[in-house]
Order: sequence, then C-alpha cells, then structure tokens
Amino acid sequence: MLGALILLSLTSLVALVPPPPPVPCRQCCDDLEPPEGSGAQPPTGGFSHVPEVRTYINMTILKGDKGDRGDRGTPGKPGQEGPPGSRGPTGSKGAKGQAGPPGDPCKVQYSAFSVGRRKSLHSLDSYQGLVFDTVFVNLNDHFNMFNGKFICHVPGIYFFNVNIHTWNFKETYLHIMHNDTEQAIVYAQPSDRSIMQSQSVMLELELKDEVWIRLYKRERENAVYSDDVDVYITFNGYLIKGSVEGN
Repeated sequence: MLGALILLSLTSLVALVPPPPPVPCRQCCDDLEPPEGSGAQPPTGGFSHVPEVRTYINMTILKGDKGDRGDRGTPGKPGQEGPPGSRGPTGSKGAKGQAGPPGDPCKVQYSAFSVGRRKSLHSLDSYQGLVFDTVFVNLNDHFNMFNGKFICHVPGIYFFNVNIHTWNFKETYLHIMHNDTEQAIVYAQPSDRSIMQSQSVMLELELKDEVWIRLYKRERENAVYSDDVDVYITFNGYLIKGSVEGN
C-alpha cells in the first residue's frame, strides 16, 4: 500500500515539470558571416569564435641548480667627487730620519780699514777733507787713499773712530761726515798744552755711501798736529753687521 502512494507522488511531480524547449537545427555553415548586401542578420547564438588557450608553466618546479659565477664586468665611469671627510686621528710619531748632507759654509761679508796721517794740517778759507798717507788695514780697498773717504760696498751697520793730536795755542775743530752731513764733532779749545782727542760713532750705511773727516774752515786758528816720526792722526772703521747676510 505504501509503495503505491510513493509511486503516485513521483508521477504527479513528473507531470508538473515543463518539457525543455526544442533545440533548433544547425548546419555547419551557420557560423559564417552572411554575404554583404543580403540583409541577413549575423548569427547571435552559440560560439562566435574558438576560445584562446594560454599555457602557464610553473617555473618554480623547473628551477635548476645555481650556476657558476659569471666573468667580471668592465669598470664603470668614475662618479662625482664626494665631500671631504672628517680629519682622522693623529698618527703615531715616526722614526727619526737620517741626517742630511752638510750644507755650504756661510758667506760672511767683511769690510774694515785703519789708516793714519803723518803730516800736520792747518785750516784754509774753505773746508778740507783729511787725506791719509799710511795704511794699516784696508780690506778690498774699500777706503780710498786718494781722497780720504771710505766707500760702502757692503750695506750695514759700521763703527768708526778718529784720533787726532791738537796744536799748542790753536783750536781743533773737525767733523765725522756721512756723505755731506755732519755726524759727530772732534773739538778742543786752544791751550798751551797739546793733547790727544778721540771721537767714535756707529752709522748705518747704504751702498756707495761715503764716510770721511772734515777740517773746519778758517774762522779762527784751527789745526791738527802730526810729524814724520810718529802717527798722531788715525781713522778706523769696520762692519758690525751686514744688512743682508748670505747663506
């Protein structure tokens, strides 16, 4: 009895399902485009073209062993110079080097003279320069014996000294001259006794400067004494320090 009821229920359900629509008949040329100008519509149903098939290969399953390292490439162009870096720490002191070869000896310049006069001299109406007739020292002939003048060949600082003997009852009046300028005086008043007088001075000379002794002109009796036996009048000078000393 139960089996008969189940069979009847299935039969009713089958009767209620509508039948599928009929499938139209297709020919092998239905997918082609209709001729131009025929007015026919292109087919719309079904597949209009073959679907594209793309192949995908999973490379992870095809990865092989790591190969050998390739050759080194050519170096590239140098880049722009970067900013200077910070100063590094001071290094340790190096070892003492060897002594160098000895240098050339210093070129020391000298200039000196010492001259004397054995003749007396009396003043005239004009100034007179003392001319000397005796040479004690005259390095490189820097002192001119013809005019009684020292000519500077080595610029620098010099020391000069003059010694004279006065004449009884006559005034003694001389100057140490630097070119045409009076620098120091040698003076003694008239006296019944003759005496020795001396004067010294230091001068800074330039090249070709002249230093000499001048007797004052006749405004009053003026003279210096000497004779042929002894030298009473001397004039001396020497270089203390040159302005430019060569090495």
